[in-house]
Amino acid sequence: MRKSQRGVTFLGWLILLLPVAILLYAGIRLTPIYLNYLAVARSLEQVGNEFAGEEQLNPGAVRVSLEKRFDIEGINHPTIKEIDVHRSDEGWVAIADYEEVAPLFGNVSLLIQFHKQVLL
Repeated sequence: MRKSQRGVTFLGWLILLLPVAILLYAGIRLTPIYLNYLAVARSLEQVGNEFAGEEQLNPGAVRVSLEKRFDIEGINHPTIKEIDVHRSDEGWVAIADYEEVAPLFGNVSLLIQFHKQVLL
């Protein structure tokens, strides 16, 4: 009488674990990018709280304050020049709108787009 096989073969395990390994590797590559975005968002929020309610707002002063915060946080991307500070209908607005690329393997990369807008 023939016994039935049980369990998963080595090849079966490779096929099952390969997608998990790719997702884990992608998460490892994306973690520093999202931590950088959280630092950018926190800096913009702090500047928004600092200049909240000021009638005579100077975009140069906002950029100087952001530059100090970016230096303290160690933020290299986006640069201060990439932060848009302008007047809108609600008042002054600071916008960080940028992209980051996380290379995975070979010619496969992940493109992440960030957009953070803070009313000053």
